[in-house]
Amino acid sequence: MNEKTKKLLLDEYESEILEAYESGKLVPSESGIDFQAIARNTIKKNQKINIRIADNDLAALKRRAAREGIPYQTLIRSVLHKYASGFLKDPVL
Repeated sequence: MNEKTKKLLLDEYESEILEAYESGKLVPSESGIDFQAIARNTIKKNQKINIRIADNDLAALKRRAAREGIPYQTLIRSVLHKYASGFLKDPVL
């Protein structure tokens, strides 16, 4: 494990994947799909928006993000992306 990864807090599954990668047991996919390009396009930030949100909701999002160990803006962006992509469903619909 290199110096950079020593600082990460990995769960058992993540540690297993890292160990397999570092030992050379994982091999690149030959599917021809450029997953790195897909990931870059997914997280590309094109537009800025301003929204008004209730203080209670923002505080809850900040707490949730803190528990996840990510910035609250990233959490909000992730939830919006999942909803827009159809991976997060409205329970009412």
